Amino acid sequence: MIILALQDVRKSFGTHEVLKSVSFTLQEGERMGLVGVNGSGKSTMMKIIAGLETADSGSVNMQKGLRIGYLAQQGELTGEETVLETLESVFEPQRRMEAEMRALEQEMAVSGSDPEALRILGGKYDALTREFERSNGYGWRSSVQGVLAGLKLREFQDMKTGLLSGGERTRLCLGRMLLTEPDLLLLDEPTNHLDLKSIAWLEDYLAAFRGAVLVISHDRYFLDRVCGRMAELLLGNVETYDGNYTEYLEKRTAVYEVRMKAWELQQKEIARQEAIIAMYKRFNREKSIRAAESRQKRLDKVERLERPQEEGTVRFRFEARRRTGDDVLITEGLTKGYGERILFKDLKMHVRAGDRIALIGDNGTGKSTLLKCLIGTEKPDGGVIRWGTGVDLGYYDQHQAELHENKTVLDEVWDRFPRMEQYEVRGALGLFLFTGDEVFAPISTLSGGEKGRVALTELMLRKDNVLLLDEPTNHLDMDSREVLENALSDFPGTIISVSHDRYFINRFAEKVWVLDGNEIKEYLGNYDSYVLKVSRDQAPDGDGSPQQTRTALDKEKRRSREEEKKLREQKEALKAVEQSIARAEQDAGKMEAALADPEIWKDPEKAAETTRQYNALKDEIERLYEQYDALESAL
Repeated sequence: MIILALQDVRKSFGTHEVLKSVSFTLQEGERMGLVGVNGSGKSTMMKIIAGLETADSGSVNMQKGLRIGYLAQQGELTGEETVLETLESVFEPQRRMEAEMRALEQEMAVSGSDPEALRILGGKYDALTREFERSNGYGWRSSVQGVLAGLKLREFQDMKTGLLSGGERTRLCLGRMLLTEPDLLLLDEPTNHLDLKSIAWLEDYLAAFRGAVLVISHDRYFLDRVCGRMAELLLGNVETYDGNYTEYLEKRTAVYEVRMKAWELQQKEIARQEAIIAMYKRFNREKSIRAAESRQKRLDKVERLERPQEEGTVRFRFEARRRTGDDVLITEGLTKGYGERILFKDLKMHVRAGDRIALIGDNGTGKSTLLKCLIGTEKPDGGVIRWGTGVDLGYYDQHQAELHENKTVLDEVWDRFPRMEQYEVRGALGLFLFTGDEVFAPISTLSGGEKGRVALTELMLRKDNVLLLDEPTNHLDMDSREVLENALSDFPGTIISVSHDRYFINRFAEKVWVLDGNEIKEYLGNYDSYVLKVSRDQAPDGDGSPQQTRTALDKEKRRSREEEKKLREQKEALKAVEQSIARAEQDAGKMEAALADPEIWKDPEKAAETTRQYNALKDEIERLYEQYDALESAL
């Protein structure tokens, strides 16, 4: 059943037309991801659906009585309530009913000798009890505690909301909205400010959620796990694709190639027809002129295909000026805290040339602080940091704190590389989509994504051989993230990156380091490999400390690669069996239809042969299901 339908929705801000002709539908219980480059109008479209913005034209039709929950990127709170009071306020009707039930219980106790009064009060109590049960009256406190635990808010439950950080406020607004259990969830970047455990909790929550979901997210791993349909907002229009994010990428590429091929073929045919028309006109005879006019009329009636377009994408690569020694970084006894709060203590690390490390851990464990200690912008409380020979250190700050707000984009980059010519600086900025007068825009006017692209321009031009990256995919759109991943895959140096982007970690990492208190737990492989090992209660491959030998690490790497290869082969085999089952069941359906046709029984031999084939096919389907179960259990 369709619960939401947009038809030809348009929206402009001044002369800038953001939404040109947006049309799509959302089914009951459907989970749709909405993607598009930064500034394409995703949040605007969601606000129109939520009723916070009005469309210039077109229609937004909803199922009657549809309850909508909307989570903006920046949630609003009063600041006076505590975290617990904010969440419990969702259940104010249940609290009033509970108070009324207690009052009725007291009245019934007082009216014990009056049967008529007891009958009337009992009827009210029964009706109220049924409504209380229907509205989760006995379970809402448990729901609140589940949200507090899942979103890591329990330690803040008695704190005033005005004292929360931006990330904590976003998590609280998300929790409050989830507790309302609407029919349609509108989520704008819900994974921002969530650590990996909280994101996993949210994914599980949405998997069990019975309503529909429309979500804007740059977290591609999240979209893969949550969404069964994708919508892309491209150049003011929406196109939808069945499947999750990975499937959408494949289908979008295929659709683009088909459209481009059709456009190219039509262009060739138009050129051929125009050449023939020109030739007829050159003959300058009555018959040839009539033929030219006839062909021109037919050509004019041809519906011209538009050339397929894609939004501009960043394109660049990282290079290194020189090689480092084998030992890139060794730390011993590294300690850092603020007051009584110790982030990490006696931390040992050993980074070797060519390592590609994803540094993960819960929020507040000190991952970003650790990077700042390594580059020298924060001073550790104790310990030793030794960088190896030939190390050129490049750092990407997720907050772009080193950018100068009062400078233009051009001056920001040029002042850091004064020996370059202006055309060279503008060429580098052009790779990151800063063209024309855009290079004269002040840094202060840029969005988070645009500031990130300026910082990446500078990092690319430095040509350092060791990159420390703090959440480098934050604020980048999908296509820019893909290009960043490709650039890092070709980078010949060493990478340490803090990231919550699991898709990104899968693309670049060969080691996952989990910062946990006073130690680093090392897992060889990418994020999926790490999750698999944790799910099987496997011990870490190491602790990142200098005591591990190169030979041991090489053996562990080989073992990890073998495990990943085996996992890929098992997944491919499982997919092949799924496809075989689908084909066999389709064939069985055709045979069932044939056997249901009385005509087939007029030929006993044909009927007997079809029956034999049908029974053999059913046996094959049963065998395939047994094979599927065995493969799935192995995974």
